[in-house]
Amino acid sequence: MASSSGTSSGSSLLQNSGSEEDLQALMDQRKRKRMISNRESARRSRMRKQKHLDELVAQVAQLSNENQQIVTSVNSTTQQYLNVEAENSVLRAQVGELSHRLQSLNEIINILDASNGSFGVEESSTFFEPADSFFNPLNMGYLNQPIMASTDILLQY
Repeated sequence: MASSSGTSSGSSLLQNSGSEEDLQALMDQRKRKRMISNRESARRSRMRKQKHLDELVAQVAQLSNENQQIVTSVNSTTQQYLNVEAENSVLRAQVGELSHRLQSLNEIINILDASNGSFGVEESSTFFEPADSFFNPLNMGYLNQPIMASTDILLQY
């Protein structure tokens, strides 16, 4: 009987060591699953980061292209502004010159009107026409003359 009790205690020892091995195997299996899961998670994280980086690179390219188009548009608009400003300066100079001419012509008219009363009828007809005929377009001789223009002048506009 003593030997049977020793055998039974030895088998329980084997069962304990077997369950410890099973427990160790189970822990190793869980550890391997966790490592595989962590590796997969890290791979997905790297893929997300790479995708985000690719999207940012594409966005940089798009924004650079838009920026270049805006710079080109600003340069074109600036050039147009400078051209209009130059043309405006020319027109202002022409307005000044035409205003001066108009003032001079008005002074001539005033002088002619003033001198019309001081001269006799015979003398005034030899120097100039009466004031009424000055403003009558049918009596103006220069209206009957042809206007000459060259093709060079027409091609400027």
